[in-house]
Amino acid sequence: MDWFAAGDYEFARQVLQRGVAACYLVGFVGAINQFPALLGEHGLLPVPRFVARIRFRQSPSVFHWRYSDRMLLAVAWAGTAVSASLVAGLPQLGPPWLPMLLFLLLWAGYLSIVNVGQTFYSFGWESLLIEAGFVVAFLGSNEVAPPVTIIFFLRWLVFRLEFGAGLIKIRGGAEWRDLTALYYHHETQPMPNPVSWFVHHLPKWFHRGEVRGNHFVQLVVPFFLFAPQPVASVAAAIVILSQLWLVLTGNFAWLNWITIVLAFAAVDDNAFRFVFRWLPSAGARPDTAIWFVVVVLAATVFLLALSYQPARNLISRRQLMNASFNRYHLVNAYGAFGTVTKDRFEVVVEGSDAEDPFEESAWRAYEFRGKPGDPRRMPRQFAPYHLRLDWLMWFLALGARDTRWFETFIVRLLEGDGPTLRMLRVNPFPQAPPRRIRARVFLYRYTTPAERRATGDWWVRTEVGLLVAPVGLAGHARA
Repeated sequence: MDWFAAGDYEFARQVLQRGVAACYLVGFVGAINQFPALLGEHGLLPVPRFVARIRFRQSPSVFHWRYSDRMLLAVAWAGTAVSASLVAGLPQLGPPWLPMLLFLLLWAGYLSIVNVGQTFYSFGWESLLIEAGFVVAFLGSNEVAPPVTIIFFLRWLVFRLEFGAGLIKIRGGAEWRDLTALYYHHETQPMPNPVSWFVHHLPKWFHRGEVRGNHFVQLVVPFFLFAPQPVASVAAAIVILSQLWLVLTGNFAWLNWITIVLAFAAVDDNAFRFVFRWLPSAGARPDTAIWFVVVVLAATVFLLALSYQPARNLISRRQLMNASFNRYHLVNAYGAFGTVTKDRFEVVVEGSDAEDPFEESAWRAYEFRGKPGDPRRMPRQFAPYHLRLDWLMWFLALGARDTRWFETFIVRLLEGDGPTLRMLRVNPFPQAPPRRIRARVFLYRYTTPAERRATGDWWVRTEVGLLVAPVGLAGHARA
């Protein structure tokens, strides 16, 4: 069945399967480390309460059957092991049904986590990972040629991801249209990295060029992913290079990495050999089994049927950003940063063990792993790992409506809860929990190069208000 086989995409398949599996690996490891403290039986938003009010058909998950932290860890550890085997390429050495089955298990396992993860799992790259895992399941194993329909559907996924993000920006804040968005973004993005400070201080003409380049990559290049070769490979290379720039300048979990991986669906073997001239040609394969053809075509038809609403969303004036149109997170709408915040606000959480709440010298700050806190501390690199608590703190400073998790977070600090404290970089009260907790809001900005040379600081901050007045377990003490 020559029409069915994309024989020139063997190297692309290896990158797609192993790369998506690597992102699943990161996601499951993150669940092992963070889920119990955030969403477990004693978490900030406990899953048992969620599944008690939300039905399975609304949010399918194995945890509707039963939830325990032990069961969550069993699912996450199993996902980690399966992901690692796929990254190593071991199941791909077997029959085509084997990697298909394992990727579908990853999809079901991670879907079960996301669908009970509430606000801590409400990010677009969760749906992207789920969709990508489902689609690459049908790429088969090394025994068969990559199916052409799946290769092209993965290009459609990249198109929705990039073109959707470009449209969100053009339809969003004026800063994207007047080319000033990146005057601010490197400073106000959710979690800057070590390079962000330096890029922020580049000339404004450079930042205007960044915006122009972004519009070109997201609004023009995606159409060429469907062009004949070598044009499609060149288009993919442009997408990959733009994503590497985002990797270099920020912390966006695995969003940029999985986009890079998926873009390889448009890179054929000739392009790989042009760069890596020692790569061998794909060997002869047996005829593709009819059952595999039928399953892949059925999956393709199913995915194309689900594409109707995302396609309509792209051309809608009320375009949705990072939206799922079904409970299984398949064929989603993507896009981010339709507007860029121009000021950076941070919530600083502090505790005091003094009897007098007005004794300022007794207040000590809790330090988070990734978000700005101590002005002297250089921003760190964490992506592709996702620090969920730190990201929610960024949204909290922007005025997030749902703050139930933060209220519980304060209680956990007052209790000296071990799993919660292990989510933080610094616990200023290692011996015993404080008497009171408060949360202050600060306006942060990067130091200028001159200020940095003089002080060694990365940030300058100014207090702008009190988010939570001093509170203890027995009640509230107004400042």
